[in-house]
Amino acid sequence: MAFIAALGLLMAGICPAVLCFPNGTLGRDTLFHEEQDNGTQMDSLTLASINTDFAFGLYKKLALKNPDQNIVFSPLSISAALAIVSLGAKGNTLQEILEGLRFNLTETPEADIHQGFRQLLNILSQPGEEEQINIGSAMFIEKSLQILAEFQEKTRTLYQAEAFTADFQQADEARKFINDYVRKETQGKIQELISDLDETTCMVLVNYIHFKGKWKMPFNPRVTFNSKFYLDEKRSVKVPMMKIEDLTTPYFRDEELSCIMVELKYTGNASALFILPDLGKMQQVEASLQPETLRKWKDSLRPREIDVLYLPKFSISTDYSLEDVLPELGIMEVFSKQADLSRITGTKNLSVSQVVHKAMLNVAETGTEAAAATGIKVVFRSGSIPTMTVRFDRPFLMVVSHTGVQTVLFMAKVTNPK
Repeated sequence: MAFIAALGLLMAGICPAVLCFPNGTLGRDTLFHEEQDNGTQMDSLTLASINTDFAFGLYKKLALKNPDQNIVFSPLSISAALAIVSLGAKGNTLQEILEGLRFNLTETPEADIHQGFRQLLNILSQPGEEEQINIGSAMFIEKSLQILAEFQEKTRTLYQAEAFTADFQQADEARKFINDYVRKETQGKIQELISDLDETTCMVLVNYIHFKGKWKMPFNPRVTFNSKFYLDEKRSVKVPMMKIEDLTTPYFRDEELSCIMVELKYTGNASALFILPDLGKMQQVEASLQPETLRKWKDSLRPREIDVLYLPKFSISTDYSLEDVLPELGIMEVFSKQADLSRITGTKNLSVSQVVHKAMLNVAETGTEAAAATGIKVVFRSGSIPTMTVRFDRPFLMVVSHTGVQTVLFMAKVTNPK
């Protein structure tokens, strides 16, 4: 099973005709001093809850703008990219970005927010033998734009962001340079993140995340069959339906919200929570999405024997321009002439013109895209526990989390697996 997402922020403005530091080197007069010694570390669970709050808030806006359509995005990719932009922001622009990401600035100092992201990204970047998570950021800077050394050093130290110079006056070459980088980092899955560049573009900030995981209990591809997936009460499509029998896995039915959930674990530190609303109850479930709801669901999951589980095999992708969505979450000024991104250049000459997010989700029998199946585990069935059949044959939600840091990596709504 693979999840891939990439996000690009395009910054436009008046590019001063001065040289950037040669070859991406930094001026040594302004060094970044680690700030964690001066503040308290943000608890990882607190950061996870805040990121989940942002994820659900953004999901609701996307669902409203894209009714009855597939949705897939990485809230972590988007929030990390915006947090990097906030390093260059001041005043109301800074406040809007961090509050839009759901941080309470009266409770959490800005330095602690960035240290929280740093710790989270460091954990996720650790090489794992089981799951594969490749996450990172890169800045493509107009060769004539002078970036403050402190901003560039902080983005590198806190967010592991690489920095490259580009000639945005040669738009096609710059676009190819950026897209080739993203294509390489996402193993060819995101082919064209940036489709066009405005002549006023001075900087493009890219964040990408590529996740591959193997199911702990893989499906047997030999028993996958064509079956109906009901788009609504009147329409259906034929999809390849995976099937696994005699599965014991975490399960919960929320009677209050009229939905069931099944957690399927990956080998390593990740799991997928599949949420299946009752017929006609999708909007009710979507409206209830809060960090507390997800916490309640996860706390309520109990191992349950499922006689047969049916799950569609599918690959979906999405493409969003978030500059139309983020203002609805309170992030407005950074897109306007009032934007203050002076901690990037020293002057108020930049604003964000585009926020492009592309994501792809592939769910298959083994979990990974191109690996052989390892068979089905058969569990002894006790006669005292009633068995059941669970069919994901109508629209459902999917939340992929890193179990070590309890952070939502990806979120999806599958309305049509075709």
